[in-house]
Amino acid sequence: MAQFSVCVYCGSRSGLDPAYRAAARDVGTQIGRMGAQLVYGGGHAGLMGVVADAALAAGAPVVGVIPQALMARELGHAGITQLHVVETMHERKRMMAERSDAFVALPGGIGTLEELFEVWTWRQLGYHDKPLGLLNTAGYFDRLLAFLGETEAQGFVQPSQSRLLQVDAEPTPLLQRLAALAAQATEPDDYRSI
Repeated sequence: MAQFSVCVYCGSRSGLDPAYRAAARDVGTQIGRMGAQLVYGGGHAGLMGVVADAALAAGAPVVGVIPQALMARELGHAGITQLHVVETMHERKRMMAERSDAFVALPGGIGTLEELFEVWTWRQLGYHDKPLGLLNTAGYFDRLLAFLGETEAQGFVQPSQSRLLQVDAEPTPLLQRLAALAAQATEPDDYRSI
């Protein structure tokens, strides 16, 4: 496999708990230590900027993808390896997905959740075979995980679909697990139809 490429979804804000910034910094640092590449939303604000700066400091190539309309709001990061400015959110998400071998969500808001659920849905439908992770820093996602358990208990989600999401409270084991799973993944012929 070529250089392992990790797509990170996270907040364009930092949140209230300093643990979120620390976790984002750890994720970026670990991506660099693994010799991997970071793909993310291209912003400099919030956790997005923290993870990008940490990855750069650890020697990782950093690829950002940001829509023109968000360049000012999310403060497009001018110091990363590549910054792709696209027209739409759909282009952004597709480019990020195509350039990644795995996906991981850190604490964030509705945009972070939407991105995670979209690639999880694509995986369930067979559009890709790439692993998905959720970094549950300081229990941030506990209530979401409980609700996801309820969707399974009520028969809306199969256990096999739930198991597609790797969950950990610590960045290093989560990223190592995603890298191992990505090495086993195969890309379906129709992946480009996403």
